Amino acid sequence: MVESVPGLLAQLIRIDSVNPSLVPGAAGEAQLAQFVLSWLRESGIEARLDEAAPGRPSVIARVPGSGGGRSLILNAHLDTVGTDNMANPLEPSIRDGTMSGRGSYDMKGGLAACLLALRDASRAGLRGDVILTAVADEEHASLGMQSVLKQVRADAAIVTEPTSLHLCVAHKGFTWHEVITHGRAAHGSRPDLGNDAIVQMGRVLGGLEALQRELESRPAHPLLGHASVHASLIQGGQELSSYPERCTLHVERRTLPGETLADIEAEWQALLSPLRRATDFQAEQRVLMVRDAFGVSADAPIVQTLSQQAERVRGEVPTQIGLSFWMDSALLAGAGIPTVIFGPHGAGAHAAEEWVDLASVEQCREILTATLTAFCA
Repeated sequence: MVESVPGLLAQLIRIDSVNPSLVPGAAGEAQLAQFVLSWLRESGIEARLDEAAPGRPSVIARVPGSGGGRSLILNAHLDTVGTDNMANPLEPSIRDGTMSGRGSYDMKGGLAACLLALRDASRAGLRGDVILTAVADEEHASLGMQSVLKQVRADAAIVTEPTSLHLCVAHKGFTWHEVITHGRAAHGSRPDLGNDAIVQMGRVLGGLEALQRELESRPAHPLLGHASVHASLIQGGQELSSYPERCTLHVERRTLPGETLADIEAEWQALLSPLRRATDFQAEQRVLMVRDAFGVSADAPIVQTLSQQAERVRGEVPTQIGLSFWMDSALLAGAGIPTVIFGPHGAGAHAAEEWVDLASVEQCREILTATLTAFCA
């Protein structure tokens, strides 16, 4: 059984775990989940698979404590994005203290640190339980995390997404929306009969531009800046010589901690209500997906403990940061589990060149182990 950071990480990278919801026909998480399961069992750690959907397993492992201590979840995701435009995505290579390959940074480096820290915990004789959730589908719909949270609870959690060994205590959320405007089809030569649904959508786009300016005028979050909104996809019309009877717009709204779906719906109401007063304007809006923003208090015990142990290991207090992208940490926090994000250094998430700094993975493992020992003692 491989126990070194470079050896274990290389094995994880070699296993294709591209998310099939992103790349139809891709391998998915099954083979990697089986490897993680076997590695844990060989380490004497109880572990099992949780299949959120056919062929989409997560791994749940537990090092039971002797009783009376706090419990802690270590979380990482198994899936990666696709490998287009990568020369050798599943062949890890080491250069200047870094390891490259798909998933090295996002986030098999964090997964390796979790596995080794969990093995360390199994030898520490802690009073509290230490739990690993290595989940499927984080890169798409978080099916794995949602399923795992129906079965697992703890006093705190650490998500090991890459943070360059900083403490991430906030990130943005998002909502997705579909807007449809309705016109009236007619021959292009008969403006008296036609009603242009694309022109009607232009009014909505103007409203979105105004909303973006309003969002930028609101007080900024100290770590995340401003919320935002943008038009992502648009489709409409039948042919050049016809008035379009329908236009569909997909919109993304990036949210800040404290913003609710009710707040976002109120923005849409304020945008569309004045337009609906025009006799020729017909539109409806519906919500496609909601992922809440994330924030944790700097005074939370897990934040304080992790910060103290990182300072002890590295000799400096880690910076508290916010990140713009969404993570499974929001689901953990939404389940009432105080959560912080902490992982290794690197670059190239979702890019053609992806790498992680090996020394930072080792330091991440050491800090996770120290945090487990202090928090769950």
